[in-house]
Amino acid sequence: MGEIDFDDKQYQAAVARGNAERLDRPIPVSVRYEAKPGRIVVEFESGASFMVPTSALQGLAKADPHDLAQVELLGETGLHWPSLDIDFTIASLMQGVFGTASFMEAQRKGGQSRSPEKTAAARRNGLRGGRPRKSS
Repeated sequence: MGEIDFDDKQYQAAVARGNAERLDRPIPVSVRYEAKPGRIVVEFESGASFMVPTSALQGLAKADPHDLAQVELLGETGLHWPSLDIDFTIASLMQGVFGTASFMEAQRKGGQSRSPEKTAAARRNGLRGGRPRKSS
């Protein structure tokens, strides 16, 4: 494939678009892994924080805590675990996207399973009066 040539006008327009987009999103300044609660914490320039449990992220649920602690910022848009070769964009994590579409679908279906054990447990609970009624 050939190289793409940009003239100065196109380059300046791209830089202006990038700067405008940057103003519309929070700027991360640090990221860390908190082992005890098992979560990743992203701190932003504004003082706000975003936390996500590692158990919910594709490829991180069973990762070694030492590897999880190696998380680093990828510029202003992503998170990277070098030893695990795993990347996530901060924007997608903030939108609840914790993996590929098939991973997310499997996670969603997990709570909807209809195993014989789950059915039997529901019946046992029903014999005890079922779910308590909500008080008004």
